[in-house]
Amino acid sequence: MTTATVTSKGQVTIPVDVRQALNVEVGDRVEFVEIEPGRFEMIAATRSVRELRGMFGKPGKRVSIEEMNQTIAARGAAAR
Repeated sequence: MTTATVTSKGQVTIPVDVRQALNVEVGDRVEFVEIEPGRFEMIAATRSVRELRGMFGKPGKRVSIEEMNQTIAARGAAAR
């Protein structure tokens, strides 16, 4: 198990073996995701937005901005 110490400023130095495993380098961002109360996962946020293309497959139907606005307005009116 790898450990690190929190400084008085709330900072932690990520140990080298963890940085290497996550492929995290100087200037990269990481995210902390709570997976259950009191337990977090640290995830390297190093992917380019371009790498996410196609992650969810192709949409079943194309929707115009006008159709989106109409749906938002209708649902907003129904929520009142």
